[in-house]
Amino acid sequence: MAGPAGRLDAVFVCGGRWHDFDYARLGVLTMLGEHEHVRTRVFEDYATNGALPGADVLVTYTCDVRPDPTQQAELADFLARGGRWLALHATNAAIDPPSEPGGRFSASPELGIAHLLGSKFRGHPPIVPYRVEVSDPGHPLIEGIGPFTVSDELYVSEVAGDLDVILHADYVGDCPGFVDARAVIARQPVLYTRSFGEGTVCYFTLGHCRGRFDIQDLGVEDLERVDRGSWSSMEFRTVLSRCVAWVAGGSGV
Repeated sequence: MAGPAGRLDAVFVCGGRWHDFDYARLGVLTMLGEHEHVRTRVFEDYATNGALPGADVLVTYTCDVRPDPTQQAELADFLARGGRWLALHATNAAIDPPSEPGGRFSASPELGIAHLLGSKFRGHPPIVPYRVEVSDPGHPLIEGIGPFTVSDELYVSEVAGDLDVILHADYVGDCPGFVDARAVIARQPVLYTRSFGEGTVCYFTLGHCRGRFDIQDLGVEDLERVDRGSWSSMEFRTVLSRCVAWVAGGSGV
């Protein structure tokens, strides 16, 4: 699908709620910028002004961004014709806040693209360091990387398709802030790939980041701290850079 002289047209959707999207956007664009044949257009949601139907590459870093039915069909068509989709962190999350202070968040049924992504967010336990395990030690995206520890949101997800899991984390316990993730005893995918039509999804659930002013809609005016999560991990940045190289047309999946 590449254009003249090997150019690839990329769409990067980065936006939503409760995260430092400025920080994530800069980090991902810096990595995409290392591939000079990739030309990237950036959007805050799936209203891409006609860019996605002609794109070769899609990268998403979102939280609670819900494509409408027309946009869902565009995403399905993108994959069906052979597109590469690198989905990051909370792309699989549609979250309804609690109706009362101190209540639990709930996973909304309105995401509409779980069947494309292969998973749907249910919740996460409190952010603490946890160990990421290697599921497929021979996979090129994690060549030379063993188990590592990160402080991030450990995503508990409902699997909605056949996944080729590359990294995982084991979790036993509750997700106190979420209605749909109680008494979890399960192996959770952290990095996986899956096919849809002629296309491929590569999903990496790590990458949480939050600035001081990113949850004001929840009544917290100033967190008085900055949370960079996995972005401070060498292993995370190495794997992410390889995922970006894959979506930019290299090998690895």
